[in-house]
Amino acid sequence: MLLGLVLTGSLYAAFAPSSSADSAQSDQELVEQGRKLFLVGCSFCHGQNGEGVLTQDGNQLGPSLAGVGAAAVDFQVGTGRMPMVQPGAQNPTKPQAYSEDEIDALAAYVASLAPGPAVPNPEDYSLAGLSPEEREEAVTRGGQIFLTNCTACHNFAGKGGAMPRGGYAPNLSNTTARHIYEALLTGPGQMDTFSNGNLSPDEKRDVIAYLYSLREQPEYGGFSLGGLGPVSEGLFAWVVGIGGLVGFAVWIAAHTARTTKKKESAAA
Repeated sequence: MLLGLVLTGSLYAAFAPSSSADSAQSDQELVEQGRKLFLVGCSFCHGQNGEGVLTQDGNQLGPSLAGVGAAAVDFQVGTGRMPMVQPGAQNPTKPQAYSEDEIDALAAYVASLAPGPAVPNPEDYSLAGLSPEEREEAVTRGGQIFLTNCTACHNFAGKGGAMPRGGYAPNLSNTTARHIYEALLTGPGQMDTFSNGNLSPDEKRDVIAYLYSLREQPEYGGFSLGGLGPVSEGLFAWVVGIGGLVGFAVWIAAHTARTTKKKESAAA
């Protein structure tokens, strides 16, 4: 036993420090790679050290990135929202400008500026491990959370909507589970932040389960009209419904006038 303890301690002393040093060196190299990418593509708006940049009139060109964490970078750059072409009220989704490896490097560099939310593990947002009964329960809980906290901006079907001052809540129909989780965790744009203290990881996963259930739900009422609720439905009713009634009334009046003229001509 003594020999085993001595041998185990010797092996640990020989290999563990080296492994730890290699890992630290690898992380430092990733951070350095991310800094180079940051200086080229991000520093104009966010500053050379992520401190943020103000314009001459005091407006915010790019906010400080200290404390936003790797999750915010993975969301913003992974969805194509960053880098922006020009500052505005809303940064729209577009194709990625960086590869996955480059996004990881940028996230590592921003995470090194100050502590912040890390990129979530796949187990946090994956629905694959849920049984049909567990998934049904998750959909029910997630629906309650979503209808309470999210429908004011994203509407009941997650189709998005207009926001004040030129912003908008995006359509969530094609957003990946990872990016939904990161959006809840980091609160991009005008969205509130739902940290793990506000919504637990399981509750975030439940919201994802609800949103994914909406994609699988058939349209029992026929035309969905974009799932935008009473606005599009009211417009359809006025344009098609009332417009059709007006057109029918005009047709009846014209037909009645022609019939009256024919009778008058026959009588003459």
